[in-house]
Amino acid sequence: MSRFPRPTRAPRERALIAGVRGPGCDADVEVDLGEVRGLVLAAEAEIVGQELLQRKQVPDPATLLGRGKVDEVRREIERVHPDLVVVDNDLTPAQARNLEKAWGVRVVDRSELILDIFARRAKTRQARLQVELAQNQYLAPRLRRMWTHLERMEGAIGTRGPGETQLETDKRLLKKRIQDLRDELEEIEERKLREVRSRADQFTLGLVGYTNAGKSTLLNQLTGSDEFVADMLFATLDTRTRQWELPDGRVVLLSDTVGFLQRLPHHLVACFHATLEEALHADLLLHVVDAAHPDAAAQMAAVEEVLATLSHDPQDALIVFNKLDRVHDRIAIQALLSGRSSEFVAVSAAQGQGLDELCRAVARRLDRRSSLVDVYVPYADGRSQALLRQIGEPLEQGEDLDAGERRVRMRLTPGQYGSLQRQAGKHVRFVVVVPPAERSSVELGDD
Repeated sequence: MSRFPRPTRAPRERALIAGVRGPGCDADVEVDLGEVRGLVLAAEAEIVGQELLQRKQVPDPATLLGRGKVDEVRREIERVHPDLVVVDNDLTPAQARNLEKAWGVRVVDRSELILDIFARRAKTRQARLQVELAQNQYLAPRLRRMWTHLERMEGAIGTRGPGETQLETDKRLLKKRIQDLRDELEEIEERKLREVRSRADQFTLGLVGYTNAGKSTLLNQLTGSDEFVADMLFATLDTRTRQWELPDGRVVLLSDTVGFLQRLPHHLVACFHATLEEALHADLLLHVVDAAHPDAAAQMAAVEEVLATLSHDPQDALIVFNKLDRVHDRIAIQALLSGRSSEFVAVSAAQGQGLDELCRAVARRLDRRSSLVDVYVPYADGRSQALLRQIGEPLEQGEDLDAGERRVRMRLTPGQYGSLQRQAGKHVRFVVVVPPAERSSVELGDD
């Protein structure tokens, strides 16, 4: 026997999966419940028993599932004895309470499962505050369910009502905590917005996409960073911004964001608004898609729906079909573009395939949103010449010995052009040779 104590790890929870789908959903159980299966594994639980999915025209207002399916799930619970049942739907407080009474085990719905994963992954203070706010908003209408053991206890005088008293106290405390969290997150969001605006002189790109589409892998490949990568849902919660040097020497900023999900709770999107600030104010979005996923079309639609709610035009994004090494039929990629006018690139971030074409596509977008400018800098103005070198390699250079100037031709984004005009010496001249061919959605939204 070892002389040194060993910490014991809590056993993994055993979860049974169930769900309800309405009309218009034709996917089989294996595909339809594949996502919630990944969420359960991301929550470090063990899946047991048979996955049960019911097709139902109208969900039962009391239990969501029909009476027969509730009995079927109870029989499966008696057979495999799980610790909890994960229902791949959002439950009302009454539905969750009724199902727990019928099954005799803890019931977790889709939103609660996602929030648990977020709580496990949150690292920064901002992410932890956002998760806590979302959890409290979820918990507020469900407080009564947590105090049923104290409700209206029957017995002698003095034993009635303590449950309701405690419930009201908790409601007041929770309401105050939610307001405090909102105030603190509002301060963080304002600070985040100032940080984003302070980088207005640099061309920024935001990686958006479905969770586990390979955004972090792509960030690492393009920028040489070493961010956490895992084949799991919601491996990234905090936004990371890194410098990406294009082959022509220009440097842009690339930001990785939290992944999206089908039926993502709206209050969760609202709570993570500050985290998505990088994407909302990016000059160009790279919509990363797992092209090998059997439900890639639905995942693309889910991301575009969230972007639309955030007042961002999904058609303006550059689509990056990732995991090309796992795609057996390239024609399927063309099918995913049905009804979309967005430009696309096919890559494999893990294998490094197609990244050169992605660089060229980003450079083309950068060119279309940049002005071709001749900058005339006096020989003696070393500070302004250093500012130009920080932006990137010039396209052309010339000398005017009589005027004592150096002519530097460069492509400048609106932010870079404005920043140079503010910081350069008063004797520096700017001549726009070719104006930008298009404007970013951020600029258009600022009008």
